[in-house]
Amino acid sequence: MTTRATSRPVGTVTRGTTNPNRLRRMDRWIAAVHGAELRRSAEPVAVDLGYGAAPWTAVELLQRLRTAAPRVQVVGVEIEPARVAAARPYEREGLVFRHGGFEVPVPGRPSLIRAANVLRQYDEEQVAAVWERLCARLAPADPDSGSRGGLLVEGTCDEIGRRHVWVALGPEGPRTVTFATRLGSLDRPSDLAERLPKALIHRNIPGEPVHAFLRDFDRAWAAAAPYASYGARQRWIRAVRELRADWPVTDGVTRWRQGEVTVTWQALAPRG
Repeated sequence: MTTRATSRPVGTVTRGTTNPNRLRRMDRWIAAVHGAELRRSAEPVAVDLGYGAAPWTAVELLQRLRTAAPRVQVVGVEIEPARVAAARPYEREGLVFRHGGFEVPVPGRPSLIRAANVLRQYDEEQVAAVWERLCARLAPADPDSGSRGGLLVEGTCDEIGRRHVWVALGPEGPRTVTFATRLGSLDRPSDLAERLPKALIHRNIPGEPVHAFLRDFDRAWAAAAPYASYGARQRWIRAVRELRADWPVTDGVTRWRQGEVTVTWQALAPRG
């Protein structure tokens, strides 16, 4: 794969923290909800933007996406040159590593950009501009073929991937917010607040939609306590069913069983 010429990479060096299997929940969700788009593309390219000090997440992204789209190619992009050099020995068919940042130095328009734990170190005021820049690099929608275009998935998780919250954006902008967790580690849904992406984490205060959502989720979780005898999964499913009466949940029980729930971005977007 050739690269297009770029000037100085856009962005700042992150801490680079990474662990094997850390992004499994995000990868599983992407394969399920975006697999059809990846298969539709003649040459689908997925970008692991800011993969960190080790290349594990890019290697795993290739493995997981190819279960849904066998032709997909993954490009790991890092702004720190030493990290790119360290990752190069892991290149293989379908996987390469490139030096770059938010300009996304790959040819054409990617079908997917995954930016996990990247914007956590930026200021909230910088998020909108980064989103806009990355969304402009996505493959465009094609109404004639039914394609909604490429997908940007941006979010945050804990160090071992038990709790994760991400925003999914298309070429037109933000679409949904997904909360995902290992249910056995959860005391209450609002435990996920500490993993809200940068666009939302400072908005978890009274008067903001995301705060009201987590409050209502905790209430639904408490009301579903009798289902705990059937396991945390059944309690989660029951809580989400109740939550759906007041919030625009976009997914169904298949995803809920995975410890996930997805809500429209408009319902949780910061006020003002």
